[in-house]
Amino acid sequence: MSHDPALEAHEHAEHAEHAAHESSPFIAKVSITIAVLAVMAAAAGSLETVEGGRAITESSEAVLAQDRATDAWNEYQADSLKRHMYDIAAGNGGDHAADYKKDSSDERTAQDKARSQAEDFEKDRQAHVVASARHEDRHHWLTGSATLIEIGIALSTVAIITRKTQFWVGAMGLGAIGIALFGVAYLA
Repeated sequence: MSHDPALEAHEHAEHAEHAAHESSPFIAKVSITIAVLAVMAAAAGSLETVEGGRAITESSEAVLAQDRATDAWNEYQADSLKRHMYDIAAGNGGDHAADYKKDSSDERTAQDKARSQAEDFEKDRQAHVVASARHEDRHHWLTGSATLIEIGIALSTVAIITRKTQFWVGAMGLGAIGIALFGVAYLA
């Protein structure tokens, strides 16, 4: 069974609505609390999923960028070997020494281009690593947020069953901490 925060929020809101039909003001207040917390839990849960997906995507992009950098460095090394071979051939003289000297110069140009590409791919990889870490960090904060808000919903239910205010106050406190963690996810 999949975890659908929006569906769960709707179910909690329906339960809160049914409980609110009792004529108790306390039950009505707790029911409203449940509805508000359910919406917050749904938002935190949905964003948690989004941030987790973005972290994975950025991590995959970092791996691809590193692969491109590795390929470019391999090309750089191959061009370096060819350039050295042309330098040796040009140094030995002969009928084609001038051609080998030109080929060596061409390989130096190719080698410089490969180095530049490799360095660019490494910068790209690092940017993706940083972005992945940022999304993963948000994911963790949102997981904590959703968890605390959902515990607040459970405590609200206990408050309705027992009709004890301290459970409701505890639920609101956990909800407030959960909402604070939600904010930290995007402000930190």
